[in-house]
Amino acid sequence: MQGGVAVGQTVPGAALYLDDDAVGAAGQDGWFVIGFDRDAPSGQVLRVVADGGETAHPLTLQPGDFDIQRINGLPRNQVAPSDPELLARIRAEAVRKRAGFASQAPRTDFRGGFIPPLASYRLSGRFGGQRVLNGVPARPHYGVDMAAPRGTPILAPAGALVSFAETGLHYEGGLIMLDHGQGLITAYLHMSRLDVAAGQSVAQGQVIGAVGAEGRATGPHLCWRMKWRDRNLNPMSLVGFSAA
Repeated sequence: MQGGVAVGQTVPGAALYLDDDAVGAAGQDGWFVIGFDRDAPSGQVLRVVADGGETAHPLTLQPGDFDIQRINGLPRNQVAPSDPELLARIRAEAVRKRAGFASQAPRTDFRGGFIPPLASYRLSGRFGGQRVLNGVPARPHYGVDMAAPRGTPILAPAGALVSFAETGLHYEGGLIMLDHGQGLITAYLHMSRLDVAAGQSVAQGQVIGAVGAEGRATGPHLCWRMKWRDRNLNPMSLVGFSAA
């Protein structure tokens, strides 16, 4: 499905291609993960190259079901910032965030699937919805919004390496990124408290921080995102999955 994830096993170290795009290699145990962007074409071919041979696996993606999300009451500088100093700050933050998303830890924690990062929540925003901010069309929403009281513990959905952890970001407030292996990164936005640091390993179910309303948010909630090699994915696609 568009925005979805596929997990498989092949020859250890096999090179992987989606159509003609090199997308890494299987781990030492042969496990690999690939993801499909919100707007990925419906027909793609996964090519696996190993030991001088190649196998091709045609893939057909189901279209995503995306809605329209209207959010009003945001401060102007959170929708269309124009102050030069603020813009410089946003650009500097973007550089650091790109480094966090570029992490590719040699692990395969994705094999066991995810648990939800909140024990209890109200789903307030779905992945992939077209956003209209203060009446102005914006980019699609690449996260899942989970409304919960401020201070609600946030759990690591699977084992991971913390690739980014900062507070006070303009859009995200408190932000943590977790690398679950081979560049599959989950991100946690608007956090009021961070309990882990970059470079630290975490276990599934470990508390990594708390829900907040920092950054571009109108109330306390967790925006949960997932990326793989610059593709925006639906993190819920791995909840309840297990290939272990």
